[in-house]
Parts: sequence; C-alpha cells; structure tokens
Amino acid sequence: MLPSLYISHGSPMLALEPGASGPALARLAAELPRPRAILVVSAHWESPELRLSSAEHPATWHDFGGFPAPLYAVQYPAPGAPALAREVQHLLSVAGLTAQLDAKRPFDHGTWVPLSLMYPQADIPVLQLSLPSHLGPALQTRVGHALRSLREQSVLLIGSGSITHNLGELDWRAGPEVITPWALEFRDWIVEKLQADDEAALHDYRQQAPHARRNHPSDEHLLPLYFARGAGGAFRIEHSGFTYGALGMDIYSFN
Repeated sequence: MLPSLYISHGSPMLALEPGASGPALARLAAELPRPRAILVVSAHWESPELRLSSAEHPATWHDFGGFPAPLYAVQYPAPGAPALAREVQHLLSVAGLTAQLDAKRPFDHGTWVPLSLMYPQADIPVLQLSLPSHLGPALQTRVGHALRSLREQSVLLIGSGSITHNLGELDWRAGPEVITPWALEFRDWIVEKLQADDEAALHDYRQQAPHARRNHPSDEHLLPLYFARGAGGAFRIEHSGFTYGALGMDIYSFN
C-alpha cells in the first residue's frame, strides 16, 4: 500500500535548481510502488468549497511572476484523471463532504514542481483537490480520512505546501547551512507532535506552536500536512532542511 506524503515544495525554482530536495524526491519515487494515479492537495488552490480538477489534459500553469524565463518554459503534460475525480467525489460524499468538479483547472506549481522531480516522464494521471483554507486543519484531517482507502488502490496522496512559509522574512542569499532559530523551533514542535500523534495540539497549532504566526502568516502552506496525516498512518521524516534561512523543505511520509 502506498503511503501519503507531505512535500514542502519551496520556491518554483526548485524545478530548475532542485538542491537537496530533488534527489530526495527522486529517491522516494523510486522506492515507492508505481502509482496508477496521483492526487494532490496544493497550497496554491484555495477555494471556498472543495473542488476537483476533472480535465482530461490539464495545462501547466506558471502561477507566479518575476522568475527567469527558462522556468516559464517548463511543462508538465501529465494526463488528468476525470474518472478518479468522480470516484473521489463519491468518497467525499459518503463522508458528508460535497465537492464540485472543475474541468478548467490547470496544474499549479504546488503540483507540477514536485512531480517534475518525482515523475519527470509525466505519464501518471494527476488529479488536484482544492484547499478550503478558511475551514482550517480539522477539515483537512477529515478529507484525508475520507480518501485514505485510495492508498490501497495505488493512488498516491500528496499534500504539497511548506512546513514553514513566511516569504517576507527569507534571506534570499542564505545557503542551506543557515537556519533561522524561530523557523527551526516551529518545525521541531510540529515534528514532535506528529511523532506523538497529538492531533489536538496539531489542530491548535496557531495557539500552541512557538512562532506559529511568524512561520505561517496564513494557513494555506501548512494545511496540506493535515490532509496527508489524515490519509496516512505512521509518521516518518523522508527529508529535512531549510533554504533561504527560514523556508522549510521537509518531506514526510505517513505509512
């Protein structure tokens, strides 16, 4: 059975400058059984309600600005998964959750950047599930629970965000050896609670975690972690590190 994953996808430049994360993602993909499909909850598809991408051939969306021209030339032409979208819609409905199909949604960089490093052939169907971020961690845990059976059907479930995410306080010249103490303290608290399986504390992280609001001025990049945890089992760190001083690049599996 496949695990569920939480991937810190970092800057969009990860696609061209993979650093330490690229080999970690490639290794993880090589070690896993080949999925028949991939479902991603990305921090970059926020919505008022749950939505599922249902296009046959989603476009690659360069949903950012100010980066070098070669990044905008990167394409990830994986097929969509409209039949799986309908199956996921049904599983959510059984759990009392309503999701709408969206035939126009392209792949945002929270999806195609990490997948380009894991499955560069882009030959596995990919489905995105949106993030109603205003509803917080508990909904994502519930969504994960509703979809965990897909792991037994060779569907790889991925939450794509960032374990820390305050772009306003990054040092864009810092090397990977530079780690900001307030970011490290927050990351270590999250890991401690994941290891203890302390769901109550994790759901209340904004009140309990050190420097919570400094690391996450808004929720959207941490919330995919709750989806991955809700869908999975035992917690394991697959990769750990920081870029730009305070941008966490951790990758976790839930087996």
